Amino acid sequence: MLESYFTIRSDGESEIEIKKSRFICSLKRVYSEEEAKQFIAQKKKEHWKANHNCSAFVIGEKSDIQRSSDDGEPSGTAGIPMLEVLKKQELINVVAVVTRYFGGTKLGAGGLIRAYSQAVSHALGDIGLVEGKLQQEIRLTISYPNLGSVQNFMEHNPYTLKDTIYGEHVDVICLVDEPKSEAFMTEVIELLNGQVTFEEGECSYHELPIIKKEQVDDI
Repeated sequence: MLESYFTIRSDGESEIEIKKSRFICSLKRVYSEEEAKQFIAQKKKEHWKANHNCSAFVIGEKSDIQRSSDDGEPSGTAGIPMLEVLKKQELINVVAVVTRYFGGTKLGAGGLIRAYSQAVSHALGDIGLVEGKLQQEIRLTISYPNLGSVQNFMEHNPYTLKDTIYGEHVDVICLVDEPKSEAFMTEVIELLNGQVTFEEGECSYHELPIIKKEQVDDI
């Protein structure tokens, strides 16, 4: 399993206009080539009056499946530039379809490459990205006098405090990146001089919104 991955925050679409041509970028999470092709077909049916419905997708933990289509635009001016934007962001399991309604002004090869790239970049910026991390849930059972120390520790270290449950003792539920779980427990034991018990919960992916420096850059 991957320790972490990047993908889109949600499905959605965004539109830009360049020299009176409309470029509508639709994004969707997909987990198979068949699912990606179904989405592309859906968009072609939805925008059957459009001049082009170009596409690109990246699927798999290691980006094993990568496909692109110019859908009638000059070769290499649409699908590949779209795919490069997804790859630059290191995204997986996402398909992009850029629908173009021609506005009457030809853009030339360079203009088309920039337009299709910008359409995808703009949509990623609007919809947002997430980083999914494989995290171990760890429940700490501590005494009330130690709660402040644990809260301060969590605030100043790269761990997530998921919940605090108050009872006879205090249960603090933490999310820790899976490779760091042993180190985390060692640190807490040292912090509290051993006055803590641990219970490990499920290990699963948790997604957090991110802002990547290149996210809204024009290609």
